[in-house]
Amino acid sequence: MKRLLINPRFCKGCGICAAFCPKSALELKDGKAALKERCSCILCGLCEQRCPDYAIFLRDEVGA
Repeated sequence: MKRLLINPRFCKGCGICAAFCPKSALELKDGKAALKERCSCILCGLCEQRCPDYAIFLRDEVGA
């Protein structure tokens, strides 16, 4: 099982991730990328591929 993680220290709030999300699961909140609702994310990885600052990534959940 994978999980979407966002590192707010690396995020500059460009909004590219939200623009490319096919399910509109991401938004900018307080100038940083954030998930609107976890269940809306389909873990496609487009946000990870497009993020110029490597602030968003998919990781395997430990123990899943």
